[in-house]
Amino acid sequence: MSTPTPPSVHNRANPFKARLVTNYSLTGEGSNKDTRHLVVHLGASGINYTPGDSLAVVPRNFQKTVDDLLPHLGLDPATLVEQPTGAVALRDVLIHQYSLNRVSKKFVKAVLEKLPEGGKKQALAEIVGNEQAFDDYLFTRDYTDVLAEYPVPFAAAEFLPLANKIAPRLYSIASSPKAHPGEVHLTVAVVSYTTHGRVKHGLASGYLAHGQDLNKDEIPVYIQPTKHFHMPAPDAAMIMVGPGTGIAPFRAFLEEREIDGATGKNWLFFGDQKRATDFLYEAQFLDLQRKGLLTRLDTAFSRDQAEKIYVQNRMQENGAELWKWIKEGAYFYVCGDAKRMAKDVHQKLIDIAQEHGGLSPEAAKEYIEVTFAKTEKRYLKDVY
Repeated sequence: MSTPTPPSVHNRANPFKARLVTNYSLTGEGSNKDTRHLVVHLGASGINYTPGDSLAVVPRNFQKTVDDLLPHLGLDPATLVEQPTGAVALRDVLIHQYSLNRVSKKFVKAVLEKLPEGGKKQALAEIVGNEQAFDDYLFTRDYTDVLAEYPVPFAAAEFLPLANKIAPRLYSIASSPKAHPGEVHLTVAVVSYTTHGRVKHGLASGYLAHGQDLNKDEIPVYIQPTKHFHMPAPDAAMIMVGPGTGIAPFRAFLEEREIDGATGKNWLFFGDQKRATDFLYEAQFLDLQRKGLLTRLDTAFSRDQAEKIYVQNRMQENGAELWKWIKEGAYFYVCGDAKRMAKDVHQKLIDIAQEHGGLSPEAAKEYIEVTFAKTEKRYLKDVY
């Protein structure tokens, strides 16, 4: 098993100011997605990490986001705000400390209180009073959207407690430190959308993909060590299921295994929308397959045929072989979307245990969820 990452002087309270040195799109022209390969240079930080760890990134807002908002609040960007380190201009405080890409409930309620009696107040009150309507309203709006619709002024001291503080975003590391000394590689799906007549980006993905000058700007980062998502012994087999950006840690695992000369078999399931535009790291994985390091590679491209095919369908098609690997001691890893994919993969494992292991539905569930996952600790998840 890989050893846990030792504690670092760089943490949430003291992130390291790294630099982005590479930023290119992994998805081809015509893709519905913009998935980036990013390389963060760790400089003289002394930061160490282990495959399976995550990089915590402390993002900031685009300057334009703040400059759009301040006139709607009726505030001067140079207004001084007291901070633990001294007085700081409001514009800088908003750029670096507050999450402005989605409006908070408490802010909308404060707007409602400030509105004069009349039709607008009544309309907003009806939204706030209906839980589902309120959630839908918040989902597509930022602070500027709300104030454009319901203009009311705020003092800086009123506004700041109503906005949420920026929280670090965690990204599964897509590189082996042995293969790329002094660097962390990330596989980032850039969130971009247009609502209420304005283009918007996810706070962290937009910041990384579009908000950084290469080799110039500083990105506050630190390592978030994994508690459980470690590689097994070099001679143990691994089955890895990582559709979309869930591929990230498995790129790291395979790079590390190649350098270590690990003898364990490796089976990778990868899926996305279209092979021609969305096969992330295709050349690298095909090369590892040619070398024999990647024993098996099964792909599922959901939109390349009339009927959608996903990684769990490929698992089912190869159920007998997959069950054989599990019974011979293979470790099973899954990374990616927790809401749907990971649940479907989990159920498919139970189905395979039932069909190919000859277990009853109850015994199959018990084997996967208790024996395999908890007792033997061979079923490991990094889902989000």
